[in-house]
Amino acid sequence: MKLAMIGFGQAGGKVLDRFLEYDREEGSEIVRAAVAVNTAKADLMGLDNVPEENRVLIGQARVKGHGVGADNELGAEVAEEDIDEVQSAIDNIPVHEVDAFLIIAGLGGGTGSGGGPVLAKHLKRIYTEPVYALGILPGSDEGGIYTLNAARSFQTFVRETDNLLVFDNDNWRQSGESMESGYADINREIVERFGILFGAGEIKEGGEVGESVVDSSEIINTLACGGVSTVGYASETLDRDHKSGLLSRFTGEEEEIDSTSTTNRITSLVRKATLGRLTLPCEVGGTERALLVLAGPPKYLNRKGIERGRKWLEDETGSMEVRGGDYPRSKDDKVRSVVLLSGVTNVPRIKELQQVAVEAQDNIDDLRDASSENLDRLVHDDDEELEPLF
Repeated sequence: MKLAMIGFGQAGGKVLDRFLEYDREEGSEIVRAAVAVNTAKADLMGLDNVPEENRVLIGQARVKGHGVGADNELGAEVAEEDIDEVQSAIDNIPVHEVDAFLIIAGLGGGTGSGGGPVLAKHLKRIYTEPVYALGILPGSDEGGIYTLNAARSFQTFVRETDNLLVFDNDNWRQSGESMESGYADINREIVERFGILFGAGEIKEGGEVGESVVDSSEIINTLACGGVSTVGYASETLDRDHKSGLLSRFTGEEEEIDSTSTTNRITSLVRKATLGRLTLPCEVGGTERALLVLAGPPKYLNRKGIERGRKWLEDETGSMEVRGGDYPRSKDDKVRSVVLLSGVTNVPRIKELQQVAVEAQDNIDDLRDASSENLDRLVHDDDEELEPLF
């Protein structure tokens, strides 16, 4: 799938930067064009892979390149004011070569959570290609303002995009990790999962073609139900017999692969990906649509295993719209399973997020009321104590 990726804000820019690095290492050519947008000049300067001409600094008149300080209302305002500057960078994107737009943003900060939905609305008004967002939820220990931002931004992104794919930091941060190493690991996990998903079906000339190819139209159809999506992932390192590998080099004979074990491995990986650690934990039952991608050396993938895994996924989700296929990667030393669950509804983390946000908003309102009362009392008391001048 060919994507025009826009990293909005600090987290979005860093994930975009990592996607470009992955693209170069894997030769997957997922990212057809990349633009990074931010209100903080230092964050843009810290990117390694996004071309300088595609780094857009917005809000200079308001915040002087210093960011919006986790104020997502201000983030939305400066995005509205400077949307033409963002559009100028997007104008250089060869849209006729792009299957969809993907806006990447952290939902807890100010720039991405506020400006990302503004850009999504703008893109949907101008282009016919689908507009998706990859939203990154803050950890529950990051503070009340970030939770409040995330709850607001989440609802707005769902409304303004064709689908919101979510990655929950709370489910991935390890205790005792430094912030820098923790987020670097998280960004790697994000790119590994979505890289396999979006890379499926992008066959180069002379490259390998799967038995049952997953192309961009199947990804688009899976995401077309709208709402919220989550992705599961599982992998198994192949235990190749070193001796048989050497023998096949000399004799020219293909190493024998047991089809039964291949089928069992695939079905096991599908179960692990679906029931294991999802990018956004949820109840799998009730999923509207799903997509299964199996990646690895072609001889370790077979149609029977994929069909069996797809049937199991149908039963588990209760959806009749489950697509699936293989993604041949001869040089890979693993078999990988990626499961996209689209249109999920029973998501405890979102319910918790919204509840915390309501409480945080109530506290903010109470503090404002108390401050207003204190100010009125202070002014009133001062008026009583002042002697008239005349």
